[in-house]
Amino acid sequence: MTTGIIESARVLLPIAITLVAPLFIWLCRNDQNKREGVSFAAGGLTFISVLTLAPQVLAGNIWKYTLFDIMPGITVTFCADGLSLIFGLVASFLWMFATSYNIGYMRSLNEHAQTRYYVCFAVAIFGAEGVALSANVFTLYLFYEVITVFTYPLVAHHQDETSFTGARKYIVYLMGTSKLFLLPAMVMTYVLLGTLDFHLGDVAKGMFPPDVVAAHPLAVTITYVLYIAGIGKAALMPFHNWLPSAMVAPTPVSALLHAVAVVKAGVFCVCRIILSGFGVDVMHQLGLGIPTAAVAAFTLTVASFIALTKDDLKARLAYSTVAQLSYVVCGVALLTPMAVQGGMAHIAHHAFSKITLFFAAGAIYVATHLKQISKMDGLGRKMPWTFGAFAIASLSMIGMPPVCGFVSKWYIVNGALQAGQIIIFLAFMLSTALNAGYFLPVIYRAFFKEPLPDPHFHHFKEAPLTMVIPLCTTGAISVILGLYPALFMDFVRIFGKF
Repeated sequence: MTTGIIESARVLLPIAITLVAPLFIWLCRNDQNKREGVSFAAGGLTFISVLTLAPQVLAGNIWKYTLFDIMPGITVTFCADGLSLIFGLVASFLWMFATSYNIGYMRSLNEHAQTRYYVCFAVAIFGAEGVALSANVFTLYLFYEVITVFTYPLVAHHQDETSFTGARKYIVYLMGTSKLFLLPAMVMTYVLLGTLDFHLGDVAKGMFPPDVVAAHPLAVTITYVLYIAGIGKAALMPFHNWLPSAMVAPTPVSALLHAVAVVKAGVFCVCRIILSGFGVDVMHQLGLGIPTAAVAAFTLTVASFIALTKDDLKARLAYSTVAQLSYVVCGVALLTPMAVQGGMAHIAHHAFSKITLFFAAGAIYVATHLKQISKMDGLGRKMPWTFGAFAIASLSMIGMPPVCGFVSKWYIVNGALQAGQIIIFLAFMLSTALNAGYFLPVIYRAFFKEPLPDPHFHHFKEAPLTMVIPLCTTGAISVILGLYPALFMDFVRIFGKF
């Protein structure tokens, strides 16, 4: 499927930039302008370094470089293919917007421990880029755990009883699933194959050759189940509860968790394990795809029902994320060309729309200190830019054109019909109706209902521009990606050829 492997250390550049960025942020700890400037510069340089890999990837080549060997079959190796660039570009690009938003949020609320916050934020992006560019399970596992460890202080940022409780649940779920399931899956893979290298360049063929599958079908199946259970960041039920609990974190952290690094690392890992680990042929041979898609369809339906019951805006968005992540997993697990392409594209499309929603939630809180949707009547008249961007991103979550969520969901829904999975198709339709049910009332309240009697209402206004500009920009990009879907679909197609 590819024209060749390019052995070059250039693939390490995004890793190197994100590795040194936290150090420079810490060195600038006594000057907040320099500290935040380093975050901006690192985000821009990381994005450019990933973007420079794109021409060769779009030409069908794969970048690859082995940093060092641990033992035979276990190396720290990096690669860049179509799937890598989808996640790598999104994480680095949104880092820049998150930095601008962080400035407005952290300064407006006079938050404590801001240097620690920015350092951990940067290390989380380092982990995300490492996951994106991992060429084998071992490398992926290392960076997967880096994300978990360094986002814990962000979740616990407020350092009160509530935040420590949420952070404990966060670390127990993510470390627990990775140690109980993901690590054993890696060991079983090595025992069966003697290597942990992904099969790159052809989604039909995975790491497991036909003779190994034929000789050990049960062991291969168990290994797959352990992988899916071990990737707790994908938030498939019943391993989803950490995500709503992590909403005790500051809103920019919620955006990082839901749109940039953590959950995107989860669904990326699921995509990599299914398509580059096991491959479409083995998934079909062992009948693993449809059960996985069924679990994801159950998750997206139930999470959508739960979202309907939440009056706290961030809690509603959290359960929306649980549902939307399952669109990615379900699409890839259906194994049809359209569904796989739609699932991978939704990694990027959901990221831009969901970060807009969380940015908007944070802007509302900074400007009004309101969290409950029931108290937001008429607020759109005071914050038209914020709620306008929220409305655009909501349409993307629902799957309405011309916003980008429509594109990826169109592929996934048609992929379900390609697979002949009518029940899963109906689950998608029901979830879409539920998405409308929990997003449209927010927009209606903000723009069309009379304000509640609040003596402070007339003093409400938009949040600082450092917050409003990023959320309006990411909302606008959601529309651009809907009108010009080739911006990410080209990477999807070059990777997902059957």
